Amino acid sequence: MAGGTRFGVIAGVVLGYAVAMAYLEAAVVAYLQAALGSEGGAIFPLRPAGEMGELLPIEVGREAATLVMIAAVGLLVGRTRLEAVAWGAVVFGAWDIGYYAWLRVLSGWPPSLGTPDLLFLIPVPWVGPVWSPVAVSAALVAVGLVVARRVRSGGRVVLTARHWAAGIAGGLLVILSYTLDAGRVLAGGDPGPYPVPVFVLGMLLALGAAASVLVRASPDPPAPRGTSRGE
Repeated sequence: MAGGTRFGVIAGVVLGYAVAMAYLEAAVVAYLQAALGSEGGAIFPLRPAGEMGELLPIEVGREAATLVMIAAVGLLVGRTRLEAVAWGAVVFGAWDIGYYAWLRVLSGWPPSLGTPDLLFLIPVPWVGPVWSPVAVSAALVAVGLVVARRVRSGGRVVLTARHWAAGIAGGLLVILSYTLDAGRVLAGGDPGPYPVPVFVLGMLLALGAAASVLVRASPDPPAPRGTSRGE
């Protein structure tokens, strides 16, 4: 987008894209539920891979294509690598929240935020209650918008090795909470109790790192040497 475009306009366009993308994905899932005869959107136990035929690789390809679309928006809108990552986080989060909202409207699923869902298949099944990816997505949207706004306004956002370590560790713990039941789910069983403590620890680590970065960041571009901010 043009360099002079206001941040609010850019954010509105990006969020609008994510909501439209969410509708498209929810519509596809609604079609699949009808075609496969899934009663009430039932997911578990998973159908055997042989019974799914060619649908399984198609689904994996769809997930990969979705990630490419999200990354593309970040790269197109962001002026720097950090801003591109921030916008990618905004698109991912808004798309994920919008997906559940649209799916609820189109098919009545999920019946509650506690309903277990199959989140991803790459590289193994990710399983968790609906509220957990929604919480992650809300955090991604909030942090992504703050970082993108600060970077675009010329402020400094510095990530130290400590921030990277805490953020990556937190993210891995969240992913671990989704994949601990992968073996059971692949074997045709229902997912067990969700490991909430693992998820909460991961979120606290990641959000703590993000908060530390934003507190340390400069909201305004640094003043030239030899001048004061008031000049």
